[in-house]
Amino acid sequence: MKVISKQRNSRMCFICGMDNPIGLKAQFYNMEDGSVKTMFQYKEEYQSFPQRVHGGLTATMLDELGLRALWAKNGEDAFGVTMSMEVKYRKPVPYDQDLIGTGIVEKETSKFATMKTEIRDKSGVLLANAKVVYIKFEPEQIAQGVDPHEEMCYLIEDQVKEI
Repeated sequence: MKVISKQRNSRMCFICGMDNPIGLKAQFYNMEDGSVKTMFQYKEEYQSFPQRVHGGLTATMLDELGLRALWAKNGEDAFGVTMSMEVKYRKPVPYDQDLIGTGIVEKETSKFATMKTEIRDKSGVLLANAKVVYIKFEPEQIAQGVDPHEEMCYLIEDQVKEI
């Protein structure tokens, strides 16, 4: 599927923070169908049981994909926080392997947004998915005195044209 544009990365977010020494440093792409996608790998340090990623870290990526899907639809000035998330773990999520995360807005009102998110392996096998509900807030309602544009300061250009 064709990439339309690239989303920004933050400084310290565990998922997308470029300055976070233990983070995933995931890159996110707005797709032609209105979804967002990322290609990433978990590290062995993120395991719960050998050969599999901790379920909480799987859920963390599914949650991030929810906000990123909202950005894919409404732009990076759309903010909110997770109100609820229903995760389904389908298969063990491996570390040190290429994975693809996808998120898309399913339903939206003036105050809420519901997104569908998922993680698949490189061959397309569904590993985990979630229904994520966000309540929309202005950035100052989430963290007072924080400029989100200052935190989301990286736009890393690359040559990814399709995912």
